[in-house]
Amino acid sequence: MRQTYLPDGTALPVLGLGTWRLGEDAATRQDEIRTLHAAIGMGYRLIDTAEMYGEGGAEQVVGQAIANAVRAGDVERRALYVVSKVYPHNASRPGTVAACECSLRRLGLDYIDLYLLHWRGSHPLQETVSAMQALVAAGKIRHWGVSNFDVDDLQDLAAVLRQGDASAPGCATNQVYYSLSERGPEFSLLPWMRERQMPLMAYSPIDQGVLAADAALAAIAQPRGLTGAQVALAWITAQPGVLAIPKAGSVPHLQQNLAASGIELNPAERQAIEARFPRPRRKTPLAMI
Repeated sequence: MRQTYLPDGTALPVLGLGTWRLGEDAATRQDEIRTLHAAIGMGYRLIDTAEMYGEGGAEQVVGQAIANAVRAGDVERRALYVVSKVYPHNASRPGTVAACECSLRRLGLDYIDLYLLHWRGSHPLQETVSAMQALVAAGKIRHWGVSNFDVDDLQDLAAVLRQGDASAPGCATNQVYYSLSERGPEFSLLPWMRERQMPLMAYSPIDQGVLAADAALAAIAQPRGLTGAQVALAWITAQPGVLAIPKAGSVPHLQQNLAASGIELNPAERQAIEARFPRPRRKTPLAMI
């Protein structure tokens, strides 16, 4: 699979797996664990979760699936890249550390590869940054970053980092809503991040499944034996400095999404996509779901 890179050179696959809405129902938990285990078995190596998802339930599902996969010999822990997030109301300096410890326990892991501030809240960024850097120093996390930050937020974050220790680890990524139907980040956010070699992590890259039913994408997909969702994922994972984390609830959808990362769109197909989903001509508020 193609890769993109964090500012320190760490390679990440351009396609990972989201887990929003998992861990909310005890009756479906074992099925969710089996599905995630299957995803790891078929080659997914980046898994995104958060303490918000199922109020920790998704982290428990992810942790059990990882434990099962490692125990079965399907993967080594070091080959996986696990992402989680801290609630804004927990993002004080002591609160971030405490929340990370809780996430580690639910995940059953010794460290989290990437830990994000889920969105900007009332706690000063200085406190959150200090906690993130302390967690890196303690070996509890490998990288840290943010989510749902627009350019002005990232500029504020950059100012905080300039005031601190220049040798301390900086922000590795920004996770935002980005899809063909929500191309707002392309106007100013994505260029700003590219200039700083900071990859954008796209959540809801097929618009929670809506793009799978789009007629224009279906017309592109059908002659090639693809789905509209695969075309949408092929487009977004081809964008420089972008990786996508779609959620998939079944093994067939997991396989289709994984295959999409290797699809090459030709110029005529890209032109048809641009005609259906034109790029933004002005700045719009950053979308969140």
